[in-house]
Amino acid sequence: MPPEVLAALACAHCGAGLAPAGGALRCDQGHGFDVAREGYASLLTGRRPAGTGDTADMVAARQAFQEAGHYAPLARRISALTGEYAPAGGLVADIGAGTGRYLAAVLDDHPGAAGLALDVSKYALRRAAKAHPRAGAAACDAWRGLPMRDGTAAVLLNVFAPRDGAEFHRVLRPDGALIVAGPTTRHLAELTGALGLVTVDPRKEERMGRTLGERFAREHREELDVPLLLPHGDIATAVGMGPSARHLSAADLAERIAALPDPAPVTASFLVTVHRPRPIPHSPTAHRSPR
Repeated sequence: MPPEVLAALACAHCGAGLAPAGGALRCDQGHGFDVAREGYASLLTGRRPAGTGDTADMVAARQAFQEAGHYAPLARRISALTGEYAPAGGLVADIGAGTGRYLAAVLDDHPGAAGLALDVSKYALRRAAKAHPRAGAAACDAWRGLPMRDGTAAVLLNVFAPRDGAEFHRVLRPDGALIVAGPTTRHLAELTGALGLVTVDPRKEERMGRTLGERFAREHREELDVPLLLPHGDIATAVGMGPSARHLSAADLAERIAALPDPAPVTASFLVTVHRPRPIPHSPTAHRSPR
């Protein structure tokens, strides 16, 4: 794990710094965390809620779809905004990083930066840990707090992932930037009705404003539409990597896809925003260790 990444990690029990101890990480209070043979640190504590994190099949589908380049325009845009809004160098932390694809794209374009991929899925982390030589990866449940020291991230990426405004504000530098990307209501709309997919909440942006507004000021907003022409195999992969994979049987999905043109015109549609942390008086209870 790169030293810049290790320096940013915090004990998930007490918030102290971590140091290597054989095949593990340990804080000066004696709390220890295993490092998997694939290279990611397991900083989860307590029992993980059932149904959280991407399954092995979902991760494999996401990897295949990303490697086909369908969402490459989003990766390029996130990297460009990082260069425009974020301080040079420093740590880029991707919250809900999945396979680490977007983090790797940023690190490729910004050679002075190091990266940290955080996710709850061990299947995703096995890939994220190898996504880039200047990146490390750790398992955590973002809803329970981030295993990072205060003010250690120059950039936070949040792509199709949960958001905790208080924790994001705690770990981000005062001059840092939070870059959020998610679907608009037009995302894969050509497939949503035809295949019975989970729809995007039309009030999603409003909910994001409530989550982040108290601690962050939005500096940039854009919508990015990417026209795609997807063969049936890639349509099945796109469904398999998202939440609809949990609700559709393989037989039903195959029957519905067969009724579509091959290839089928589809629109990928993303909302991308950039936020700056607002100054908030220091609170002695600002750190919230995961439990």
